[in-house]
Order: sequence, then structure tokens, then C-alpha cells
Amino acid sequence: MTATLSFFPVGNGDMTLVETEAGHKILIDINIRAAADNPDDDTPDVATMLRHKLSRDAGRRLYVDAMLISHPDEDHCRGLRKHFHLGPPGDWAARSDRIFIREIWSSPMVFRRAARNRALCDDAKAFNAEARRRVQEYRASLFRVGDGNRILILGEDEDGKTDDLRSILIHTGNNLLRINGQPDSSMTAYLLAPLQADDEDDEELLSKNNSSTVLRFSLSGGGVADKCRFLTGGDAEVAVWEKLSRRYMPRLLSYDVLLTPHHCSWHSLSHGSWSERGEDAKVSYGARRALSQARDGATIIASSNPIRDDDNDPPCIRAKREYVDIANEVVGTFKCVGEHPSETSPDVMVIEVGGDGPRLKPVHLAPAAVIGPGGVGRQPLAHG
Repeated sequence: MTATLSFFPVGNGDMTLVETEAGHKILIDINIRAAADNPDDDTPDVATMLRHKLSRDAGRRLYVDAMLISHPDEDHCRGLRKHFHLGPPGDWAARSDRIFIREIWSSPMVFRRAARNRALCDDAKAFNAEARRRVQEYRASLFRVGDGNRILILGEDEDGKTDDLRSILIHTGNNLLRINGQPDSSMTAYLLAPLQADDEDDEELLSKNNSSTVLRFSLSGGGVADKCRFLTGGDAEVAVWEKLSRRYMPRLLSYDVLLTPHHCSWHSLSHGSWSERGEDAKVSYGARRALSQARDGATIIASSNPIRDDDNDPPCIRAKREYVDIANEVVGTFKCVGEHPSETSPDVMVIEVGGDGPRLKPVHLAPAAVIGPGGVGRQPLAHG
């Protein structure tokens, strides 16, 4: 099987499917907007796009092997309750045919920090409740559970709250080597964040800057290890990347594919406001250093709306220019999911990982076709 990274056109939001060469599928964040479920709306139907990429198990359930919500903002978990099964595995119903989540990857620290600063949306609350249910199942069963009850805790919680969960706890700075309880020799994932705060001021700063789970994947291609390094970090902003730059050696931040944090926001690269200060806003050396560890030919991807030369943030035209510069330094490329293959017909952006490394899969355009009353355009062919 070919390893792939699939980035879904969800506007200013994240939704990424990682498929390893061994066949495991990891979904990172979702943003299935109500308009995407409306057949009369031209918002991309990302739920159907995702379902076409999934397989069914012996119980006829569409499934993902693992799901991570990087942080509980609505544009990273929207559509969870409608499209995914939550609760005991035995309650799954063929009638609703929701996607089955074999294993959850969850960071209680990230959710706790978010809840202190704002009210969580209903989908975020549902994910957090499901994570708690699965932890209770682990404790009640002496850490022997099956599909639909598995969970990995990413990062230590405060005040020793996760000390008794050692068998399912991945400490920040360690590798994930198993998916849904099974080893996967074609993948490792290095947990870079969430980071513990060094003092109260640090805690406040990390909270303000959208503390998110940050992972650096290493994927095999063509049977050869480490053919693609993928760095993803939710909405982690400038203080987080500065801290990562100080904590980790450059090789642990190196990547072939980068998903730009916070939908190509300037706030991941600078403490200054783009809308208020414009070109006078200075780039943070530490944050840029963390985000510029691109290997030769790297692809930098913004999961965002089309990027304009305006005051919007995100996506921010100044951030795009910075990422383009980083890509150019290694003869790489910058891509925006909302512009792929065109702004009028965005489709799933797929990176395939072969023996020669990662390559963007081309989208073949169908012949001109009527796309609405009075409108004619070229439509991308659906991905398999």
C-alpha cells in the first residue's frame, strides 16, 4: 500500500487523513460544515470525500484506526457528533452508519487549557466526554480493551492526573509506535507538544497562543523508512514555536511536508498584529527557525480559504510570503488547499509517498460541464 497524506478542502479549518504504508488510517481534526452536508450548496462535501477513502471492518462499519483532535476549536472538530460514532462500540447502528473510531488520541492538557479561556463547543465537549469514557473503560478492564474503546493520552496532565495511565500515556518528547494497539513499522510519530509551562506567565502565554498537539510523523515509502516527514501542529502560535525551537534539535522539527499552523496565520510567526501593524510587524526568529526546518524539495501546505493580499488573518498574505521564502530556500513549493486545483472547485489535496519520497498527486480535470444555472466550468475528477 502507498502511504498518503490527504488534506480536505474545509476552508479555514483542518482535516487531514494520514494513511501509512502498513494500511493504518489516522484522521487529524475535522471541519465538516453544515453547508457541506447540503446537496444544494457548493461547499465541498468533505464527509463523502472522507468516506470514499475509508474501509469497512467485519461488522460493516466504516472506520478510522485513530483520530486526533489537535485542540478543541470548532474548526478542528465540527461535525463530530453527526458523522462519527461516539459511545460504547455495541451501540453502533447500521441505520445511522456513522464512522467508527477504533482509537482516540487525546491531550487532556490541551483541552484543560482551552476550557479555562473559553466555553467549548458541543462537538469539543462530546470528544472530551468520549475520551473520559474510554479512560474509564481502561481502568475498569485493567487496561484490556478492544476496538472502539482504545485511547492514547498525548502528554502528561497537570497535578499527576495521568500518573496511573502509564500504559496508554505518551510523554511529550517520546515516539508513538503503535496504532490501535498494533505496531506499525512503517510509521513513527514524535510528540513535540503540548509542552509543560515553566511558570505561571508561561502557562498564560501558551494558553493565549492556542496550545495544540504538535506531531512530527516519519512515514515509509516504497518499503524504505523515513521517506516523508510530516509536521502538523493545529493552531499552535508563536510562543509555542519559539519554545519548540529552544527545546528540540532542528532534526526533530525537520519536514518534507508542513501543514502551516493556524491556517497560514501571521500569529504563528509573529507577536505583532498584521491587521494593525502590517509590514512593521516583525517575524519571530525562534518561531521561524522552528518552522523553517524544511528538507530539500519540501511542500508547505495551508489548509485555508484562498489567500488574498488583504488584512485577513488567517489566512494572511504576509505569512504566505514567509512560507514561500522558506520553501524557495530548499527548492520546494507552497500550496493552499482552498486553491487546489482551483478556487472554484477545490478538491482533496493528496501527497503520495513512494520510494523517491513525497509527490503531489495530480487532479485530472473533467471536460467542461454545466455546474449551475448559467455557469460552465471544469470539475476535478473524484479521488478514489
